[in-house]
Amino acid sequence: MALVRQRRQLPHLTLPLDHFALRVPPQPQPTAAPSTSTSDARLSDYERLSVLGHGNGGTVYKARHRRSAQPVALKLFADGDTSAAREAEILMLAADAPHVVRLHAVIPSAAGEAPAALALELMPGGSLSGLLRRLDRPMGERPIAAVARQALLGLAAVHALRVVHRDLKPSNLLVGADGEVKIADFGAGKVLRRRLDPCASYVGTAAYMSPERFDPEAYSGDYDPYAADVWSLGVAILELYRGHFPLLPAGQRPDWAALMCAICFGEAPEPPAAASEEFRDFVARCLEKKAGRRASVAELLEHPFVAEREAAGAQEALAALVKEAEQLDL
Repeated sequence: MALVRQRRQLPHLTLPLDHFALRVPPQPQPTAAPSTSTSDARLSDYERLSVLGHGNGGTVYKARHRRSAQPVALKLFADGDTSAAREAEILMLAADAPHVVRLHAVIPSAAGEAPAALALELMPGGSLSGLLRRLDRPMGERPIAAVARQALLGLAAVHALRVVHRDLKPSNLLVGADGEVKIADFGAGKVLRRRLDPCASYVGTAAYMSPERFDPEAYSGDYDPYAADVWSLGVAILELYRGHFPLLPAGQRPDWAALMCAICFGEAPEPPAAASEEFRDFVARCLEKKAGRRASVAELLEHPFVAEREAAGAQEALAALVKEAEQLDL
């Protein structure tokens, strides 16, 4: 219970289940793209069109690059926000990583210190939390398999770069009109300088935090800095299946005590008995309470639930949900 005593000293912890929904219609992609240079990009280069939501440290706008007409997600940060430079560093490091949102430009602040804004790839289908809300029903296993496989491929790429996300959840998984899934919002992420750098700091969203990050004193055995992302992915995909946050009863708002009891002391959540055996096993491997026993990203990519032979059909099923949600928005 040491964490209860520390609660007031955790200013970076997010308790609510925030829903960062990028609900925008598909748009044609012009050949010209905004500059990725940090020296010539300015806020005045972008026309802000509407507010999309809020991510780690910033407000995200649907915007358009004035010269090229390229649609972007423009993330503006508060003055001196250290997550801006961290997110820019990670996205530049992961520029060639699959299933990671693209960074178009870093817009410097007037003081020339932390970035004032990031111009990011705009995903037409929005976030998976937004998609779930627009559909107003849980997702089936087939589109969830597409989400899981693509998120795992993204995690494999960033983990190979020694980057941990530390805030994976449905609102930070974005989807395109074709069912492509990309990981976004690395404001809570970390570049590991050494293999066993600690990652137990309380940044990110507590609801998706793994037991070893929530209570490192009790769950410190077999420490793996990447295992927390696997736990978060397991919670996220189970949320898509159930249609609500799976560690608490539907409709219950999370608070510190409820989350600590559910994550650290309760049984790991499971899919309903009606779910397939493959899905139930996949979720169980993600939500192993002990980090050292939890499946790795590489092991999960070999799991039959996300079999490569079924990947195209699963992505088509996810794209069909995106199209359905667009029709509901009309």
